[in-house]
Amino acid sequence: MGETLNIAVPKGYLFQETINILEKCGYDTGCFENNDRKLFFYSEIDNFKYIITRPMDVPVYVEHGACDIGFVGKDVLLENECSVFELLDLGNGKCRMILATRKNCIDDVKRRYEHFGTVRIATKYPKIAKKYFEKKGMQVEIIKLYGSVELAPLLGIADEILDITATGRTLLENDLVEMENVIESTTRLIANEVSYRIKNEIIEDIINKIKKVIK
Repeated sequence: MGETLNIAVPKGYLFQETINILEKCGYDTGCFENNDRKLFFYSEIDNFKYIITRPMDVPVYVEHGACDIGFVGKDVLLENECSVFELLDLGNGKCRMILATRKNCIDDVKRRYEHFGTVRIATKYPKIAKKYFEKKGMQVEIIKLYGSVELAPLLGIADEILDITATGRTLLENDLVEMENVIESTTRLIANEVSYRIKNEIIEDIINKIKKVIK
């Protein structure tokens, strides 16, 4: 048996989708059964070690070689700016990064943009926000939050939010409306640059198998 392949799998909504794809590829996913709280799973059949982590940490672990490959959303890749190989767009986990504000604040926000006033943006993606508004030549104050970004306009600490949406339900529930679509995001397969060269055969085999099941 060759060297173990370490695979980063994100927690949250992408977790089950990733496991489903691996199962369709014919890989052993039985190691995940009845172990909801574990962070490490090992498949003796495939000689794969799965590391379950926060989505934002996936590219970090891959870049530093703790994991050979990983599954992660494009939004996270753009925010983290890690030095990794982006190997494949799986096409699943579709969502959009948007700007949104309260319904009764739409006109006020538009006026600020038009008259070059400072707009406060709450987001979990400060790097993406900074680049986006610099490109548009707009003056903004970026407020970094770690969760429940939609609360910021409701509590008066931000004029807009920059966040991910898949269905738009959270926006509706919090009386927010979309202002702009910033990026589209889907799941990507990434690899550590050294691992891709050393473990190229097995990684390419995974890529080919995934390509067949996502057609």
